[in-house]
Formats: sequence, C-alpha cells, structure tokens
Amino acid sequence: MFKYFWVGLLGISVGLVPVARAAEPLSVSGITEPYLDVTLGLADAGIISTQFFKEGDTVKKGDAILELDKRLETFEVARRKAVMVQNKRVYDSTRTLMESTKSVSQEEMTKAEAEYNVSAAEYDIAVQQLANRQLVAPFTGRITEVLLKPGAAVAPYQPLVRLVDTSRCYFTGHIEGKAAANLQPDQPVQIQVDGGVTIPGKICFISPTVDAASGLAKVKAIFDNADGRIRPGLSAQLTTE
Repeated sequence: MFKYFWVGLLGISVGLVPVARAAEPLSVSGITEPYLDVTLGLADAGIISTQFFKEGDTVKKGDAILELDKRLETFEVARRKAVMVQNKRVYDSTRTLMESTKSVSQEEMTKAEAEYNVSAAEYDIAVQQLANRQLVAPFTGRITEVLLKPGAAVAPYQPLVRLVDTSRCYFTGHIEGKAAANLQPDQPVQIQVDGGVTIPGKICFISPTVDAASGLAKVKAIFDNADGRIRPGLSAQLTTE
C-alpha cells in the first residue's frame, strides 16, 4: 500500500510521489512440534530379548534401544566366517602355486577365487542380518514411548519405539494467502508459547500454494530449544518483528 503527497518546487506542482508504507506486523496462531518425531520398527520378526533404554531416556545416534533374540544369527555369522577363512586359505595357496610353480591351471585359480568371493559376500550378509536384530537410534533424541517389552513377539515393521528430537522445534500455523506474501524465508520472528515464554525464531517454510477451501497458507518457523524449555505440542503465537 502507498501514501501519496504533492511535491512542489518554487510553486510548481510536480505530481504525486508514492511512499512505501512499512509492512504491518503479522500475528499467526499455531502449534509447536518437535524437530524430529518418528516411530521406529524392525524389518525382521522375532522375540524381544533385551531393552537397553526406557521411556524418558536420552539416546545418542547409533545406540541400540531394543534387541531381538539373535542366537541363530550369531551362530550363522561364526559358520560363515569359518567358511570364508577356509576358502581364503585355499585361494591364497592356489595363487602362490600358480605364481611360483605354474602347477595350477587358470581354471583352478578362477574357481578358488570365486569360492572365496562368494563366501566373503555370504559372511557380510550374515553380519548384516545379525545387526538387523537391533533397533538402533537413527538420531540423538529422547524416548517418549516403548510399545513392546522383552518377551513380546515382533512382526516386521511393527511400531516399537517413539523417538523425538526436541533440541530444535517448529512452529506450524496457517495464514491468509495474501498476508503470506509479506513473509520471507529466514525472516526473524518472535514465538510466544502458551505459558508466557517468548523465544526468537525464523521462518523456514512458506507454502507455495493456498488451500482453496480455507484460503490459508501453511507457515513454519524453527527455533532453538536446546535447554528444553518448550514442550512440543503447546499452542503458540508467531509475530513478525
């Protein structure tokens, strides 16, 4: 929007000059959400044998949270390793004979090498299958729910643990489509959370589309929550500076 005023010079009227009006502060209602919120499961079926962490615990990326019974997988890794080691010895001795005495044919050499490579691949598969018996944290966060306990049977991809990262949080709200044009990515904002806490943040997402039914566009802002002051899920108000 613009204001207009007359500019005169020595009594001569020059005309209307537009002067931009400062954008008015915007206020958006919404809700706070954790930066990451996932429900974890395993690709394999089995029986939960060990629970390493409980609800409320903080875990680091790579920590094992739950473990399925893995006795058969452990035995299989040992067996595959023994086969691989034996095939490696045969391959090495065959190569040595071929290089030193020429008493081994190329065909025998190729066969020994292939058998070793296959056994090495099968060993790697067994090691991965053993690793798949553990539910590992994909990021550093806090456990909010453990859905099954040791002794419970687990189906493939069954939800087992809910893990959240609240070190950063999102504000998510909706604003009129026309007003959304006044927002910019990385624009500083203030977020007042239900309970009276006000913290700084910045715009991280402005929907490129407007909902046809409501005429509203989705807006997200990100803010730091390393001290854990904000519990995601609370309602909040975003205001531009």
